[in-house]
Amino acid sequence: MPELSESELIDKEVTLRNMRLTKEVLETRRSIARWLALSLGVINPGESRLSSVAVLDALLNFQFVKKSDPSVAELQEYITKNWESMNEKTLRYHLLRMKKIGLVENSQGKFYLKPPSMGDRYDAMTWAAGLYETDYREIANKIGEAIRELRSKSAMDVV
Repeated sequence: MPELSESELIDKEVTLRNMRLTKEVLETRRSIARWLALSLGVINPGESRLSSVAVLDALLNFQFVKKSDPSVAELQEYITKNWESMNEKTLRYHLLRMKKIGLVENSQGKFYLKPPSMGDRYDAMTWAAGLYETDYREIANKIGEAIRELRSKSAMDVV
């Protein structure tokens, strides 16, 4: 029997971290943005580069404060004003990474956080609740199917 190449079986990885939301985290916009980036898997623990955090902060600001979908130029302007200057290539790199993990979508030159399947995408709680619901259902269904198959194979082995 040929050996499985596990990496070829992976369609998508979903990283969510259940982290404590402390008083210290909530003190500044930057610390909140970093906490969100860690929680959503945009950055890894101990990562010191802040460019992806700045991009996430900009997207969150446009979606939940301004309730609009920004262009690359608008994102760049926000990041330069609130973080530090970022070239377009770096910005597009982080947008593409966030798109690959299923956090960001784009249409007609505008970028936005992936909308929930139902409800107001500008409402933070609705957005957060729906963020990975489709991925979760798909993963849960595959796990359930694998367990059913495992159970049926175990029943055959006993006989």
